[in-house]
Amino acid sequence: MSDPDSPELVSRSWGMVTVLEEGDHYRIKRVIINPSGQMTYHKHFHRSEHWIVVSGTVLVVCDGEEKLVSSGQSTYVPPCTPHRLINPGVLPAQLVEIQNGEYLGEDDMNVLDFEPYVTHLLEISRPGK
Repeated sequence: MSDPDSPELVSRSWGMVTVLEEGDHYRIKRVIINPSGQMTYHKHFHRSEHWIVVSGTVLVVCDGEEKLVSSGQSTYVPPCTPHRLINPGVLPAQLVEIQNGEYLGEDDMNVLDFEPYVTHLLEISRPGK
């Protein structure tokens, strides 16, 4: 198990991730997605992910379905399911991510082509635009 007094902070192009705790088959992270930040469209073969939005709103794309998830709400992504998070807001979005599975390595990620849909998704997620 990792030491909670020295969390690992990782900067990404879309925000940052802090590993809060991990064990043999789980990992808990704090995820911050910058305004207009977008994760790649990807899937994991060996783990599921459960996101709980702590502040802000995110657009979740899961297996082609789109939904807005706001503070206090959560969503679940099963293994082998294409998914992505986008922050359509003007404030950072903060989430707790719980990963569960037999293998949690960062190399268990298959990036998929999603770029043709980005503009459309951002437009439909912003009221009045």
